[in-house]
Amino acid sequence: MNTAVTLQNKRMKMDNRSLTWYLICRTAVITFLLGGAAIFYLKGSANRTLISPLFLLIGIAYAEAIISALVLKKISNTDFFSQLQIVWDLLFVSVLILLTGGVASVFSFAYLLVIVSASFLLSRRMTVLAAACAVILFGGILDLQFFNYLHAFNLFRTVSDGTFFSTIFVHGVAFFLTAILSGTLADRWRQSEAQLQRKTVDFAELEKMNQTILSHISSGLMLVNSEGRIRSFNRAAAVITGLSFEDVYDQYAADMFPALLVDPTVTKRPLNRSEGYFARKNGEKLILGYATTPAKGSQGEDLGILVTFQDLTQLKKVEEDLKRTDRLAAVGRLAAGMAHEIRNPLASISGSVQLLMEGETAQPEDLRLMGIVVQEADRLNGLLTDFLEFAKPKQPMKQSVNVASIFDQLVDMLAADHRFKGIQIAKKYPETLTLVLDQGLILQALWDLAINSVEAMEGEGELIFSVEMDDLSTLVVEDSGPGIADEIKGRIFEPFFSTKEGGTGLGLASVYSVVEAHGGMVTVERGTLGGARFSLLFTTGEN
Repeated sequence: MNTAVTLQNKRMKMDNRSLTWYLICRTAVITFLLGGAAIFYLKGSANRTLISPLFLLIGIAYAEAIISALVLKKISNTDFFSQLQIVWDLLFVSVLILLTGGVASVFSFAYLLVIVSASFLLSRRMTVLAAACAVILFGGILDLQFFNYLHAFNLFRTVSDGTFFSTIFVHGVAFFLTAILSGTLADRWRQSEAQLQRKTVDFAELEKMNQTILSHISSGLMLVNSEGRIRSFNRAAAVITGLSFEDVYDQYAADMFPALLVDPTVTKRPLNRSEGYFARKNGEKLILGYATTPAKGSQGEDLGILVTFQDLTQLKKVEEDLKRTDRLAAVGRLAAGMAHEIRNPLASISGSVQLLMEGETAQPEDLRLMGIVVQEADRLNGLLTDFLEFAKPKQPMKQSVNVASIFDQLVDMLAADHRFKGIQIAKKYPETLTLVLDQGLILQALWDLAINSVEAMEGEGELIFSVEMDDLSTLVVEDSGPGIADEIKGRIFEPFFSTKEGGTGLGLASVYSVVEAHGGMVTVERGTLGGARFSLLFTTGEN
């Protein structure tokens, strides 16, 4: 439907343009022929009486052309307008022939120009009809002159009978042959023009569709020419990289994407799948998955390579989270199997040693050593308990709780702990924020984060508890310690991974497990104080 409307609009514009050019060319031809004839008569000694009529006809032609041009802007039926123009031209030529000698007129060929013009403006049938009208008009003029009815135009029977009839016959044959030939050629021209217009519309639609697809596709697309310069960069590529088309156009791909193999002057073979890092202007590092393929033009010429890429950063993070979850599940299964195997021997060892300690023959040195055994057995049992709580965390008992009360309770607990005597604690959270959480588990997670922070600050520094509200509710613990190195950020939540001497590596892993059980997530980054900034993100509705 849209294509048909477009073709119709284009045809109307083409018809208007053709008629405009027709009016211009016709005026130029009349000026050239009649003006030239008038000048010729003006310089000659005969037929000076024709000078004024010729200039009058030129003026009439100009007036008609101006009126037609004004009317053409306001009409929609160009076919009828074209027919009127041909009728006018036939009458104009007939008057010209009457004024210039009838059978002896040198302008009888002007009918041929009208017929040719009709072939380009009208159909072939109408062109033949115009030729027939020309024969009738020209033949009528000659018949009237033959029978001496044109004395008013100074036309008399000055030639023989045969000359009149041969003139009519020759001109009639010429008119019809011209109509047939020019009409046929004009029809073929119109058909070719229509096909060209359809193809032009098709190409325009395809180009528009292609641009729409490139603009809305989620993958980044980049065309790198054979010299290694970027020549195309779609909107998805700009969104992923943070670079506009103007930023990368005609730049070397190797300079803009140094970690990707997208330079055709170096890498000749296509890449089905590869990965590389890209640093945005704000310092954010992305993991890009990309593929390259040779780009060929319509004639098979080498255009370089086409690079498609996607941002895999979040996908890699999800992949790491899934791996971590798998490891936790494996640890949980292992813990469930080892629980009885370890606790039962420990209980037996501890009970047996305690019985030995109650014996009357036990020496003081033996009692001291056996006390160490009992103490270490209890410590090992506590460690096993912590490990089991991490591996198989409790199902959260959620209820609406005031987040401020959790933080206030945590601050009171920290104030009573001697390890926090040199720590300045800042509270930046609202007093009325309510979330659906397990208060005990979240308090334990925040406690573990606070202990981790004070150990990183070595007892001196600043600790901030805050809450951020956006699409998610975020509980934040931020310290002024040395922070966490980028190379280990991806491992700090793994069980048994610790950078502290004697650390079990279960504290942050337990935090991760608790938040995950609430349907939230934990992130870590460098904070405004220069240290680590742990964010616990929860949905604002019921979890």
